[in-house]
Amino acid sequence: MSGAVVPGLENQLSQAKRNVFLLTLAQAILASAPPIVFSVGALAGYQLLGADKSLATAPLTGFNVGVAFGAIAVAMASRFLGRKASFMLGALLCSIGGGIAALGLFRIDFWLFVTGFLLIGLAGGFTQKIRFAAADASPSFYKPRAISWILAGGIISAVLGPQIAIFTKDMFFPVLFAGAFIAIIPLGLVAVAIFAFLDLPEVNTKQATDEPARPLMDIVATPRFATGMICGIGSYALMTFMMTGAPLAMVIGCGFPSEMATLGIQWHVLAMFAPSFFTGILIARYGAETIVAAGLVILMACGVVAHMGIELWNFWGALILLGVGWNFGFIGATAIVTSSYRPHEADKVQGFHDIILFSTVALASFASGQVFTAWGWNVMNLMIWPIAGLCLIMVLFLIVKNRKTVAAQG
Repeated sequence: MSGAVVPGLENQLSQAKRNVFLLTLAQAILASAPPIVFSVGALAGYQLLGADKSLATAPLTGFNVGVAFGAIAVAMASRFLGRKASFMLGALLCSIGGGIAALGLFRIDFWLFVTGFLLIGLAGGFTQKIRFAAADASPSFYKPRAISWILAGGIISAVLGPQIAIFTKDMFFPVLFAGAFIAIIPLGLVAVAIFAFLDLPEVNTKQATDEPARPLMDIVATPRFATGMICGIGSYALMTFMMTGAPLAMVIGCGFPSEMATLGIQWHVLAMFAPSFFTGILIARYGAETIVAAGLVILMACGVVAHMGIELWNFWGALILLGVGWNFGFIGATAIVTSSYRPHEADKVQGFHDIILFSTVALASFASGQVFTAWGWNVMNLMIWPIAGLCLIMVLFLIVKNRKTVAAQG
């Protein structure tokens, strides 16, 4: 009996594997755009500005604002167009954004360049939903493996994106970096073609329950939700703040070739995604709170390595620690948040969480350029300590509270 396979389930699994394969390919291609954006975006913006270079990271702020709106737009598009068509729309927006960003460089138009980043970010909001589509398209026993495949696509992107940036940035010399953004155009178009072959099942989002949904503010005010959200936002904002400023510090501040900055971002993005294969196992074994605490400590270690000097290993080592710290901190915090509400409360809570999250991340990317221009890389590193320290205190309080609760119940 243990080896028997239900025919209907076998067909469902076969369809799921096909969809997950296509979604993984599309994820690997589309998710290559953000590493291109972050490895050369601030440098490209820097060269477009006049004497005041403090807006150099504004394009990356536009990207993060686009992601925030994209998280909302993909939900609306999926409702009216279906998930397959909405993913195709998102991929098309990625191509359009890459073309507009390149046009901004050719025309030496900074705000047109920012507009291109906004559209690429909007597409990124659509791309972030691919992992949910892979899970929804799979039987319950196959969902973890489906998500792992999508994460594997992210690792491919971490290598593909920076390499594209390195090999295309001088393609239209003397207009530096234009080739990197033109290269985004075929990425989106190939993804559109892949999405066209999807056959996604309809998902029933209605939850049958006799338990009334709690008011949003009641959920937000609970210590568990508040701790998870603040730790997640802190981890993501610090990661964006440091990642955005690092290429400027390496190339403009220290004179390293832009290729070295791009490779640093490649190692950083690999460090962001690679631990995901075992982060869930660690959370299941040690608890989400412990993993968040570990992530925050790793982020502090990033600050130490970055503050020790301005050699290449300092930058690359700090970026790798930044990626791993983000992975543990953000994924662990997300696990805390998702355990703080009931299934039929998910839509409003997730919407509130994502709006606050990506708005803060956008501010962090903008502040990165301001702080670097005004005070330099060393002061940027110091920003890690108060934010990570506050988050660590909050999560330690939550750990103590949980232990007291277990002791009282036991």
